[in-house]
Formats: sequence, structure tokens, C-alpha cells
Amino acid sequence: MSNQLILVLNCGSSSLKGAVIDRKNGKVLLSCLGERLGTPEAVITFNKDGNKRQAPLTGRNCHAGAVGMLLNELEKHGLHDRIKAIGHRIAHGGEKYHESVLIDQDVLDELKACIPLAPLHNPANISGILAAQEHFPGLPNVGVMDTSFHQTMPERAYTYAVPRELRKKYAFRRYGFHGTSMRYVAPEAARILGKPLEDLRMIVAHLGNGASITAIRNGKSVDTSMGFTPIEGLVMGTRCGDIDPGVYSYLTSHAGLDVAQVDEMLNKKSGLLGISELSNDCRTLEIAADEGHEGARLALEVMTYRLAKYIASMSVACGGIDALVFTGGIGENSSLVREKAVELLGFLGFKLDPQKNHETFRGKEGNIAAVGSKPVWVIATNEELMIARDTDALSA
Repeated sequence: MSNQLILVLNCGSSSLKGAVIDRKNGKVLLSCLGERLGTPEAVITFNKDGNKRQAPLTGRNCHAGAVGMLLNELEKHGLHDRIKAIGHRIAHGGEKYHESVLIDQDVLDELKACIPLAPLHNPANISGILAAQEHFPGLPNVGVMDTSFHQTMPERAYTYAVPRELRKKYAFRRYGFHGTSMRYVAPEAARILGKPLEDLRMIVAHLGNGASITAIRNGKSVDTSMGFTPIEGLVMGTRCGDIDPGVYSYLTSHAGLDVAQVDEMLNKKSGLLGISELSNDCRTLEIAADEGHEGARLALEVMTYRLAKYIASMSVACGGIDALVFTGGIGENSSLVREKAVELLGFLGFKLDPQKNHETFRGKEGNIAAVGSKPVWVIATNEELMIARDTDALSA
């Protein structure tokens, strides 16, 4: 029985993925998935040796509540005292952190300073860190930065067309996110395709409540859809994605809103939720659209149209596309989203096999492209394994 276990906490904007991983062999001894956090439907599902148990998060539907229930589960299975280090996914590390880092008070202060750049994510990440420090005093905590993978972007891709003085003073640039997912998926795609990662041009679509597209050429990020903050780019669960910056001045002048209220609206009340006026959850919207809900139908149409546009535009950054990869909760499970996006990309040589696409979900992976099409893969991401590897290396 190994006493060298790593606890991984991956706090997303509306989710918590937790895993206890044996640092010697990478085996997952216990995992959990908290979903729809911050809503009345919030639940957490635990998986131990293939046996799943789901519990509602009634009255404690936030990230802190989910972390608390995970720690109770560790105690129940006698795993708590075997934890040797805790690894955390960190959404925004700013310009200072280009790689994973041991967390001390200075690092924590830097992450708090980055909250305005990732208002839905960094607070959740910090909650996980504080909970881990409370329950595991003295153990090392490691922060794995989502922004670090994109440090290879060329200047022309990360530079905003604003005065140089502002760019220098406020580190005002495109950072990109979901880098931990990309670090796992890109080599995995190359392995499956049987080609060296350094020879591939691929577009990876990480689609969840937060969503982004990354162009990966020769194993490196050359462009990505999220920017200075995780609001830019695709239509997401509650985030608007690309929008005319003039909206800020217009709404503050004509709608009686201040900048903070506009920012909250664009981050927490827009996207799929704002268009549909029903839900930020893609599964709910697909059911509602099928039943004739006009708002749900439009939300999915806008989302998948924007997705297809971004995939096509990223072909410029890559100089062509050898493979398209879908990952993340929606990317791995929604055959409808994949279908609606790819049907707009026929001119780039992509076409889906309807049966393969429909049958690929809930952890199944595979090439869902039709015969004669360029490869379209569904690959389950494993951010937790990447976090565990970095945590092991820094806490050894």
C-alpha cells in the first residue's frame, strides 16, 4: 500500500474535478466530479474502484462545499493520512509564472492579484488551495498554471492593438487558458495518429462551461481564442465570448450600469444562459431545443457557428490542419455540438460519420470522421494526470 499519494484539485468555473493519484504508477484510487456548482442542481459524484455514489450539494453548492465533501470522502476510505502533496489547477498565473510552482504566501498573493483577469476561476482555485492548507497543514501545494502552455505564441498572436504604453504597464496581452488540457491532449493525439508531435498541425477545441480553441503547430501553441481574461473567444456557458468593446461604454451610458455590473453581466449572465434565458448547461439546452424552445435552439446555433468560425480561423495560425480534436465535457459528450460545427467545415476537408459521432460519449474516444475526411478525434482530456505529474516533480 503506497503512502505516496497526490491529491489533485481542478476547480473549474462551475465544476470540481478531484482525484487521488498514486505518484508511483499514476493509478487513480478515488475521483470525484462536482457539476453545476452554484446552481440548485449542484451534485457531486464519487468514484471508488468503479463504484459510483452521487450526492446533492443542497445548501452548500459552491466550490468550498464540494471540496469539503471530497475531504470527508477521503477520511471515509482511509486516504486522508496517505496524501503527500496537493496539486491545483490555476487558471491565470499572469506574466510572472511560465511554469508550475510551489505555492507559498507570495504565490497566493499573486494569484489573488490575478482575480480580475479570471473572476470565475481564480477565486475557485484559491478556495481549493485554502481548503487544502487547512486540512493538510505542512504538506506542499503546487500550482499548475493554465496560461503557461501558451507562452510559445508569437508576438503577432498575443499582441493587442492598443497603445504600447498600456501593454507594457499593465501586461496587457493575450494569455490563453486550458493549457493544462492542451499539454495532455496534444501528445495523446500525436500518439493515436502515429505521427511525431513536432510534425503535426492540429486544432484542439476544449469545450466545457468554459471553452477555447488552440492552434498547435509542432507541439507548441501558436494561437488561442481566450485572451487577457477567459471571457474572450467562443460562446460559453455564462460568458459572452467575443463582443464589441463599445458595449461597455454604451451600457454604462444608456442602461444605468457601472463597469462592474457590465463585467458581471458579460461573465456570469451571458453566453448560452443569456441567449436561451433558460440554462448555461448544454445538456439542458439540447433537450429543450428538441422540444421546441426557441431560445435554446438559438443559443446552440450561435455557439456552434462561432465554434466553426474559430476552427477555420485557426487554420491560418497552423498553416493548415492535419487533425481536429474535440475534448472537455461538451467536446467529449455532445454529438450535436460536434455535428453542427463540423457540418460548416466541409470546405476544409472535414465530414463526420453520423453513427461514430453519435456513439462517442461518456469517456469513449475515437476518430469520428467519415471516410475520406481529415481526422476528427474525440479525446478525453486528463488535466488531473498532468497536474499530478508536475506536483510529483516539484514536491519530491
